[in-house]
Amino acid sequence: MNQEVTRRHYLDAMGITAWAAKYQLPNALPTEACEWEDTTPAPTPPRERLQALLDDAPEPRRQTAKPQAPVPPSSETQTSAETIASPSAVRALLGQDKPGPVNPTAEQSVTAAEAATDKPAKPLAFSLSCVCLEGRWLVLQAGVMSVLEQQLLANLLQAVDIQPGALPEASHFTWPQMANAFAVEDPLDEAREGLAAFIAGGASRQGWQLERLLWWGELGPDQAPLDRILNVTEGQSETLALPLWQGPALASLLEGTHRKRDLWPALKTLGQQWASKCKADS
Repeated sequence: MNQEVTRRHYLDAMGITAWAAKYQLPNALPTEACEWEDTTPAPTPPRERLQALLDDAPEPRRQTAKPQAPVPPSSETQTSAETIASPSAVRALLGQDKPGPVNPTAEQSVTAAEAATDKPAKPLAFSLSCVCLEGRWLVLQAGVMSVLEQQLLANLLQAVDIQPGALPEASHFTWPQMANAFAVEDPLDEAREGLAAFIAGGASRQGWQLERLLWWGELGPDQAPLDRILNVTEGQSETLALPLWQGPALASLLEGTHRKRDLWPALKTLGQQWASKCKADS
């Protein structure tokens, strides 16, 4: 056995395949001649092949003879090969089978309650029109204030010497601010915070020193959610921290003169309060 054959035996023992050139390349040295040994895999004896098949086959369920006397099962016998070999036991060990609920009705109710609790809440939708009178009194109305309503408001205020000049331009606030609003945790609190932030932003930019809130319109279940958003308690809006004066909706005053006559005493008192405040500040 020459040196090349010995080298191949070492390579085969280490699991390294030896390659030999099939064709002689140009200008290459000829392959050294040696006695190659054809190593063919030894055939597996039939007995070993049968044993391999038996090892790969699933273990059959064992048939145990009936005991003559009942023996209480112990903790060791509960983990015997019969229990582990059962398909249900294997699935249970793998976590594929879970025990069913003891009380399906109770679990269904709990699941429904959890789903209702986890369901994201939608933000409250509302819109307001805002006018500030000389940086002191804040006028609010639900929805968009029309041109006729703005002209009527200016006439009413001028009749009692409130805001003798031109009425400031009305600004409009819509909530939520984004069309595709994301889910919120507490829609009412976030709507209140949004309105308060809008008013605080206007006061910061315009230098308002707000003293009173004039709300034109009804406040009640029919005006939901504005009644809860303003959070009026004992004549004061807790959301805006301002005393509130409430008058009828401006659209209803456009329908006839009798509504204006009914409003006149309250409106005249409001004008006197405006005048007394201006005298105290001067």
